[in-house]
Amino acid sequence: MAGTSNPGASSTSLATNFTQSIEGCLESTIHEYGLSDTQLRVYLEKAKKELQTLKQEFIDKSLPLLSICSERSDIEDAAQALQSLSTNADLIIFFGTGGSSLGGQALAQMSGWNLPGVGEQREQGRPRTRFYDNLDPNTLERALSKIDLEKTRFIVTSKSGGTTETLAQTIVALEQVKAAGLAQEIPNLFLGITQPKKPGTKNGLRALFEHLNIPMLDHHTGIGGRFSCLTNVGLIVALSRGMDAHLIRHGAKDIIDQMMAIDDPRLFSPTLGAAVAMALNEHKGICTSVMMPYTDRLGRLAHWYAQLWAESLGKNGKGTSPIAALGPLDQHSQLQLFMDGPRHHLITIIRLDTTQSGPHIDPEMAKIAGQDFLIGRTVGDIVNAQANALPKALAKAGRPVRTIDLHRLDERTIGALFMHFMLETIISGRILGIDPFDQPAVELAKVLTRDYLAQR
Repeated sequence: MAGTSNPGASSTSLATNFTQSIEGCLESTIHEYGLSDTQLRVYLEKAKKELQTLKQEFIDKSLPLLSICSERSDIEDAAQALQSLSTNADLIIFFGTGGSSLGGQALAQMSGWNLPGVGEQREQGRPRTRFYDNLDPNTLERALSKIDLEKTRFIVTSKSGGTTETLAQTIVALEQVKAAGLAQEIPNLFLGITQPKKPGTKNGLRALFEHLNIPMLDHHTGIGGRFSCLTNVGLIVALSRGMDAHLIRHGAKDIIDQMMAIDDPRLFSPTLGAAVAMALNEHKGICTSVMMPYTDRLGRLAHWYAQLWAESLGKNGKGTSPIAALGPLDQHSQLQLFMDGPRHHLITIIRLDTTQSGPHIDPEMAKIAGQDFLIGRTVGDIVNAQANALPKALAKAGRPVRTIDLHRLDERTIGALFMHFMLETIISGRILGIDPFDQPAVELAKVLTRDYLAQR
């Protein structure tokens, strides 16, 4: 396979924790709506160049994201800080927005947080988990008025320390704690994650927390918010949920190890994925990237991906628009657009074999309901059938579709998915000729918000 010159002949890339297939994006499958060998080959060559760049950045340690997987001390520091914070706690509230929250939410959900119909519960003696990532006055007021502040802990994350929404939430929470007569306990109720002191740079969160003697962990200075899921920003959430943070990093390192061992971009999942996405954008007008996992436990991963892709690539009039979807739910809503709307979408389906899992379908009731095909089946059989049927339906309709088949769903797998999508995004940005790490338009909006408030 590695020696063939036909990119379509190796349209499946095998990682340690999942298998990616782009068969549904090729001319050989969806005819004129798919990529020809020539079109894909051009972008594979571009991706190969970026693969070599990433390898060099790993060797010379100029891109910290690539080496974070081998670090250990920051996990131990986070674990110790969390253990101290969690003493006598019933609830941990995470304040942070965008990349300071979504990676943690993706990890928390994989462990069981925020699943539909599942109420908040203390699991194995650990505090419950909540995230307040969107600033809403009514939500914040109601939330803080209904919790036992003495048994609630707050973890506040802002790399710059100047995120207005997060600082507003934090200041309000501090005032509520003081009003409850717990001012002396503030250093035991709060923990901050922000970048270290830097001469000439203002850091409001650090200044506030130092003034109040609140402990802080250092945010990695070389890894920005939306790429921070593998740093203490994401992993402290994983630790709070009882997950193995080291295994998450091991999964990410699986991708890095594969990157260093492979020269053919067809065989490395991030380069193959980036080449396909960018080639479809140029040659087939595909301007929307749909992320659609078929498990509730990866629902927030789709939202994390949407921010990563949008904020990294949407610059200088370039980029494609991400959509977070969930299967099989969105087969009954967004799928109509994906199947029969404008031919703008690349759909990525993440699936896990759920055969013979979940509750069994009662045969008598299935027969009465006219669903004879469900006799002898489980709920997992239904979801598995849907996740396998949809790519075929999309391909039949001439809609580009990529599949990612998980070998299992655990810490190591989600770590691998994180690294895969981050590298795919970086490679795509560099192919487009843009910096995937900045966000100039977002920074402008922050400045204008401050100016608006200052003038009123």
